[in-house]
Amino acid sequence: MDQFTGRPRLPKFAVPKSYDIRLKPDLVAHRFAGSVAVNLDIVAATSFIVLNAAELSVANDAVSFTVQGSSKVVSIFHLFPTTSCSSVSSVADENYLCLSVCLSMQVLKPSRVELFENDEILVLEFPEAIPIGLGVLFIRFEGILNDRMKGFYRSTYEHNGEKKTMAVTQFEPADARRCFPCWDEPACKATFKITLDVPSELVALSNMPVVDEKTDGNLKTVSYQESPIMSTYLVAVVVGLFDYVEDHTSSGVKVRVYCQVGKANQGKFALHVAVRTLELYEDYFETPYTLPKLDMIAIPDFAAGAMENYGLVTYRETDMLYDDQHSAAANKQRVATVVAHELAHQWFGNLVTMEWWTHLWLNEGFATWVSYLATDSLFPEWKIWSQFLHESTEGLRLDGLAESHPIEVEINHACEIDEIFDAISYRKGASVIRMLQSYLGAKCFQSSLASYIKRHACSNAKTEDLWAALEEGSGEPVNTLMTSWTKQKGYPVVSVKINDQKLEFNQSQFLSSGAQGEGHWIVPITLCFGSYDVRKNFLLQTKSETRDTGFYRVKYDELLAARLRYAVEKQLLSASDRFGVLDDSYALCMARQESLTSLINLMGSYREEVDYTVLSNLITISLKVGCIAADAVPELLDYFKQFFINLFQYSAERLGWDPKPGESHLDAMLRGEILTALAVFGHDLTLDEASKRFHAFLEDRNTPLFPPDIRKATYVAVMHRASKSNRVGYDSLLKIYRETDLSQEKTRILGSLASSRDPDLIHEALNFMLSSEVRSQDAVFGLAVNREGRDVAWRWLKENWEHLTKTYGSGFLITRFVSAVVSPFASFEKAKEIEEFFAAHATPSIARTLKQSLERVNINANWVQSIQKENKLADAVKELAHRKY
Repeated sequence: MDQFTGRPRLPKFAVPKSYDIRLKPDLVAHRFAGSVAVNLDIVAATSFIVLNAAELSVANDAVSFTVQGSSKVVSIFHLFPTTSCSSVSSVADENYLCLSVCLSMQVLKPSRVELFENDEILVLEFPEAIPIGLGVLFIRFEGILNDRMKGFYRSTYEHNGEKKTMAVTQFEPADARRCFPCWDEPACKATFKITLDVPSELVALSNMPVVDEKTDGNLKTVSYQESPIMSTYLVAVVVGLFDYVEDHTSSGVKVRVYCQVGKANQGKFALHVAVRTLELYEDYFETPYTLPKLDMIAIPDFAAGAMENYGLVTYRETDMLYDDQHSAAANKQRVATVVAHELAHQWFGNLVTMEWWTHLWLNEGFATWVSYLATDSLFPEWKIWSQFLHESTEGLRLDGLAESHPIEVEINHACEIDEIFDAISYRKGASVIRMLQSYLGAKCFQSSLASYIKRHACSNAKTEDLWAALEEGSGEPVNTLMTSWTKQKGYPVVSVKINDQKLEFNQSQFLSSGAQGEGHWIVPITLCFGSYDVRKNFLLQTKSETRDTGFYRVKYDELLAARLRYAVEKQLLSASDRFGVLDDSYALCMARQESLTSLINLMGSYREEVDYTVLSNLITISLKVGCIAADAVPELLDYFKQFFINLFQYSAERLGWDPKPGESHLDAMLRGEILTALAVFGHDLTLDEASKRFHAFLEDRNTPLFPPDIRKATYVAVMHRASKSNRVGYDSLLKIYRETDLSQEKTRILGSLASSRDPDLIHEALNFMLSSEVRSQDAVFGLAVNREGRDVAWRWLKENWEHLTKTYGSGFLITRFVSAVVSPFASFEKAKEIEEFFAAHATPSIARTLKQSLERVNINANWVQSIQKENKLADAVKELAHRKY
């Protein structure tokens, strides 16, 4: 059997056609029993059947293979209560008879059944060769309803003051095997019939509508309609107590939003978005939604943001529920974009599925991009395409590392998959799609996508299949253009200078370390003249020759940079260009290709900026520069803080603390971000006002002085002044946390608790994250420590590493702990210390994240050294700090 271990993919001699699955979860004992009958096509001579299984118990006598002598199975295996019957073959256990009715059959029993946990495969060896042709593999199994938010797991909630348990599935990327033995690869598509035995008072949901429900005392058996052909990672089951709200699309699809009892009103906004988005996608893809219903459900314990299971989409509560009174504008936008993202997958991912995880970006990059398309259609006043620049920026940040990876990344083992659910697959993927759409034109792009969906519906596709459809529809060399973006990591920096009254362009690979890369891209470029009325587009195909948004950076010579500073200050550039100029300058400064003096002079030009996306990025950059300046030139830190306070005062005064009648959604979001930044920089007036409003809220939970959009800022401000000896604010926040049942409020508080400057209180806050009061999924929110807390967080991570790895296993959440705690450091000595610790404690599932985090530490350390050598920096920051606006 050793020939089957250590391989990235399953052997191909057995092809699943359909599954008949029966599950019986025990919500008290936290276990489940089940059976699966798989209709197989044996396509090559073999005495083995190899499939995926993990953390399941399968006895030798619980497996059989029925060879079908004719061309059709009349009825595949089912489990029924024990009854008398005749003219059937039966395999009995204590409670059930397994019935199989075939035209002719031969039942084979395996001579050996072995589960290889490291490879997550179940190998069945038969004493004789299995005949080529159709047959049915039957397996009985048992498993644990785990608490790790993967596979078939348990989630807890309260109902009428009593703690309850629900059963939930989360199978992406490769965890269906933890629920039932299966061919757990996206290319192994099949149909699924599901039957559940559950407590009679509970709601039981799956991908398809219920076709039969029978109650026997305290137990009911629920059977569901057979699904369309789909991959195992999209199968879903949820069992628990729920309320719901319901609506229908114009084409008759029933849409429901399920949530905990008592929270149904919080599902109405997501329901509205879902109905309208389904209608929009049916039109855009020119293909109807293929299922008769769409359920969406909020799960209290959920590791990701959401999961696109076919017909039963699961969500973290914060990403689906919206409360008019207590949710912030940012929460509303998050719900809209996440719902639009998951529903895009019903076509791009579920109907047409990536062939293997190398092509994950086909799912996630596209769904990210099209979620902005849908949200912009529903809420044009949000100017969501301007905010899309944040998606590009997150991709650029990660892809500027030498330890980045191509969009199409080779996957050799299931344990490697979690780490590629990252900014490359999602954000860089979305950005290059946006770039390509702009190059080909929106109408051509849409019609070509529709053709792609129709051509590959109910099957699998690779990146090349998408390029072929777009090339066919446009007549452009899409494959040649896009291969340079998907098959190599990194991206270019395009240098522009004036030479003999002409613009000269040169490209080279950008690396945040400042090193020289070898990459070469075909780069779309747009030149704008005057007031943007005249544009010239071209492709830069050589080292020394675009369209709209591109995934690259631009470096200007000093003459052009000075002109850009003037253009920014006078608002002569579009918001997108003002964003790009700033972000490129920041990245080039980090890479030591531009001085910090030059960057802060540019930042000073943005004082009267009003655009949300530009200001939000200015805040992010200011917080990072403040941290790096504290390491490099601590004697100038107070000047930097005063400069940043000056920078944001204009916006803070314009927005105020209270919402204004008729103000925009974007101003509501910006208010919270601006005030949070001023609190972090220690602005006394902001801290005082926050304290006043916080105490008003403690006295009256319905005070108008405490609207949702300012709560995060207020909590951060309160913790900024809190300490072990003055812990009233900290204890008050914990009291609010314990009283609220709104998940968004809980995460706001968790994200603020470690904002103190007192190391002892920071350590206490971090310990609280691992307490039973905080759901495992939410602990990562508490890792947002300030510079004073870096060493505390690192010490805490080492102290709790064993607990963290046990709790989170190989999931992507453990990588967030590593990245959040390690990346902020800025010294070579600390990098060495971290490397030595993980040399003895690392696991394969964090290998890529650890390398990326250590690279960031070294980039920061080099940046610090570079800043320390700047002669003009002190004068520049002092002048900016004292400048009167």
